[in-house]
Amino acid sequence: MRTFLGTVGWVAAVAVAWGFQSLQATAAETATAVQTGSPRRVIASDDSKRTLAVIAPDGHVEWSRTNGANHDLYLLPNGHLLFQDGWTRIIELDKDRNQVWEYDAKKGDNANRGVEVHAFQRLADGATMIVESGPARILEVDRDGKVQKEIKLVVRTPSTHSDTRNAQKTEAGTYLVAHEKDGVIREYDGAGKVIWEFEVPLFGKERKSDHGPEAFGNQAYSAIRLANGNTLIGTGNGHSVLEVTPQKEIVWKIEQNDLPGITLAWVTQVKRKPNGNTQLINCHAGPDNPQIIEVTPDKKVIWTFKDFKTFGNSLPAAVVLEP
Repeated sequence: MRTFLGTVGWVAAVAVAWGFQSLQATAAETATAVQTGSPRRVIASDDSKRTLAVIAPDGHVEWSRTNGANHDLYLLPNGHLLFQDGWTRIIELDKDRNQVWEYDAKKGDNANRGVEVHAFQRLADGATMIVESGPARILEVDRDGKVQKEIKLVVRTPSTHSDTRNAQKTEAGTYLVAHEKDGVIREYDGAGKVIWEFEVPLFGKERKSDHGPEAFGNQAYSAIRLANGNTLIGTGNGHSVLEVTPQKEIVWKIEQNDLPGITLAWVTQVKRKPNGNTQLINCHAGPDNPQIIEVTPDKKVIWTFKDFKTFGNSLPAAVVLEP
């Protein structure tokens, strides 16, 4: 499961392990982030600033590195950080910031063909799921990078950059994949058969190109299977979050202008928290809008994060840790 949240004890342990508590800073001088609501520690990446950074609850930068494009990000149970540095390299850093694992999708049978990775996940058995756009497949690889399993994906409109965005191996062992170019969420069983799919609707609107709030489409970014069996979807340039039943009924949604004072643009990663609140990342929305938002079931905004100094207008992936 995607690790966006942590308990108080876990956050404290991670802070010590990564040396955050030993860092001294004068918030007034060094704070780059502004939060509303209860302050949290945020780990995020931004393509436009080529930065991966940890931001303290008081808003200052605790740690950062120059980093390439990154569309997925995990804080693992052992305190390691799993992320990508560019479209093909997946990297794992330990608590001392040492690189302990790497996988390069451009090697092997991909050496002479286009490939990009926009989703990956550390699995319970220690293997890593890698989702490749271009070859249009899901791989499960071991610590040595050897392929243990391969599943071919169904792609209607092939694109090395846009076959897929985020994906999740569910607790049931199925694979839930956001197909960006197709505008479809597809669920595959362990043999690669499509067992459920949902066409992200345009709601009667015309497509508009570009990335900001003025654009529009159904280029889905993420899909998460909820405990109630529904699927939570970040619709990308659809500017929305949808909760969809197995029967494909939309039972809850947040649209572009539903949140007072906030305009949604490219909605990327989404998360349903244990308390029932929903967390979403608002990418490409510009400096007048927060990059990460938490809302209640009745769409009341209770927390936001904005940092356009450390990050820029292309923050698609983040880990948010509770105080």
